[in-house]
Amino acid sequence: MRIGAIESFINWIESKTLANRCSFDAAVEYAKHKVLFVRGEMVCTRTLYNYLHKGVLGIKAIDLPLVVRRSQRESISRKHKRELGKSIELRDPNIETREEFGHWELDTVRGTKDKTDHVLISLLERKSRLYVALRCPSARANDVKETLHAWLNTFKDVNACLCKTITADNGLEFSEISNLENETLSIYFARPYSAWERGSNERHNGLLRRCIPKEMPIKAVSEETIQRTLQWCNNLPRKLLNYRTPLDVFLEEVNRIVDLDTVQFHIAI
Repeated sequence: MRIGAIESFINWIESKTLANRCSFDAAVEYAKHKVLFVRGEMVCTRTLYNYLHKGVLGIKAIDLPLVVRRSQRESISRKHKRELGKSIELRDPNIETREEFGHWELDTVRGTKDKTDHVLISLLERKSRLYVALRCPSARANDVKETLHAWLNTFKDVNACLCKTITADNGLEFSEISNLENETLSIYFARPYSAWERGSNERHNGLLRRCIPKEMPIKAVSEETIQRTLQWCNNLPRKLLNYRTPLDVFLEEVNRIVDLDTVQFHIAI
């Protein structure tokens, strides 16, 4: 497409991003939602970033702080790359859209630096934003693998529907979880120093920290406190879910594919 055919859109994008400091993605989706341009008068987010890096636009990467921060982190990531399993780069790009159910993000939440303390393994389903926290006896790779394995086994009869992929961070505590892969479950690893690739999980860890702050030993946290915190997280209405709760969306998705009674004991927290 020639730039001249979308000149009005380009001018609008430049003014929108400079004035409001919003991302290209947010601006494009806003324009679509408000029907500010017809389809032939605009381009997608990816094309805008191509234009940016080619110097076609009247703005530069430095005008978009998120682009600058990500490029800096990606540089660090490449320098310290550590291979624990399949890279997120190999994951189906359609998972980014959050339109398909059953794709999870994985992390650990620690209380103290004491190696004898428990940790929490946190998981988040990307479409519904349902959040799970599992107590694990330590951050050792084998303990983390066994705790995750036990969780997967609680709904193994419907695992292919509920858990299709897991994307973990690059911590050594996850160095053995690739052994849990099978014909229905794929496990991927985000790039080092790239927390935004599991951004929803990171944000929900922040919610968990409101009730279980840093430096509080996980051993000292009762199961009642963990479950109460999860119930709060999963019953918060979310604007991005059209003001439904993560639990509502999760159960709606589960109900479409399996008998709800077979999984709600283990998942509906």
